[in-house]
Amino acid sequence: MAQLPGPAALVHEWFTPRSVGGAELVVQQLDALLERPQLAALVDGESSRAASWLAGRSIQTSFVQQLPWGVSHVQQYLPLLPLAIEQLDLAPYPLVISSSHLVAKGVLTSPDQCHLSYVHTPVRYAWDQMHAYLRQSALARRGLSPLIRWQLHRLRQWDVLSAQRPDALMANSRFTAARIRRYWGRSSTVVHPPVAVERFRWDQPRDDVYLCLCRLVPYKRVDLVVQAFNATGLPLVVIGDGPERQRLEAMAGPTVRLLGRLPQEEVNSWLGRCRAYVYAGLEDFGIAPVEAMASGAPVIGLGQGGLLDSVRCITSGCDQPTGLLFPEQSLPALVAALEHFEQQRLWTQLPAASLRQWAERFSPQRFRQRSQALIEQVWSRHQRQLAQRSRPMSVPLG
Repeated sequence: MAQLPGPAALVHEWFTPRSVGGAELVVQQLDALLERPQLAALVDGESSRAASWLAGRSIQTSFVQQLPWGVSHVQQYLPLLPLAIEQLDLAPYPLVISSSHLVAKGVLTSPDQCHLSYVHTPVRYAWDQMHAYLRQSALARRGLSPLIRWQLHRLRQWDVLSAQRPDALMANSRFTAARIRRYWGRSSTVVHPPVAVERFRWDQPRDDVYLCLCRLVPYKRVDLVVQAFNATGLPLVVIGDGPERQRLEAMAGPTVRLLGRLPQEEVNSWLGRCRAYVYAGLEDFGIAPVEAMASGAPVIGLGQGGLLDSVRCITSGCDQPTGLLFPEQSLPALVAALEHFEQQRLWTQLPAASLRQWAERFSPQRFRQRSQALIEQVWSRHQRQLAQRSRPMSVPLG
């Protein structure tokens, strides 16, 4: 990207050891693509950690960095985060890229700067998942629901306002692009996030056990998966930890094992030998299903949201199917899908090599290629607009 003059800035919500997921993979790839830009975030707990990929980097932070527990529990300051992100000074950088799932897109830039935002999701708990969030909120149950609703109302107002600031938007899936249109009234270009497919082996012998791998939080709906395997009596292994773990252990039947958090090598081993990966959550994109396919495992998943971009349903008649999608987030739908998968022995019709080939469409190399093309396109358009504004106005004589 040598044709981009001057340094670039890359903005992310926060860099902390507790937040390592798909959004951080996007930031790593954009950082490499932009050749070590100036980083900025609300808080930084990584540059001082020797084991981090950000060790020794210069990262501009907001005033939240200095607040009590600001680095470790930045989300507790949610009402302040819109204000905080607007205090970052990005004036020296002609090109600004933001990686946003909450407020990063709201950084302030001038008309002479070009700002492109990669949107992981509009704020879930402020929009379509607000009611589910309130039902799970301990503060709401303690009588603070009116205050929380007011804060989320104000956050929605700022969210729409700040979404107009970037020159262009990238979305991580068609589902996210649809939510951007619905809530912000803007178009976006879909660029699927990078998945490190090269880390996984797909050519191992497979067992008859099914696998569910994710954080054990309510919206992932692991409870639905456990109930479905209780009903069918099929063997299930659940890997992951979170606030739902105790409840899930209490409901797990004799064929369901919860292993908690495991080292990455063991996780990869389970992905490489399971019969299928099962997921019932509604995802904006979903990294883990792609990792499963990269490991040669077919996906049994909810046929809504981001999985419609990554999983090709075998019952749809498409070329190169990669799994089986069930139509709704309900126990009967998931049980029916599991029974159909078993009765038809669908895993025999979904060869591991073909699944791996499909997963490679989501590789980091593909992400960098698409991102670079879009950044160059947006930058070129911005330069043309600057050139037009710099032309002298023609004033009619007489």
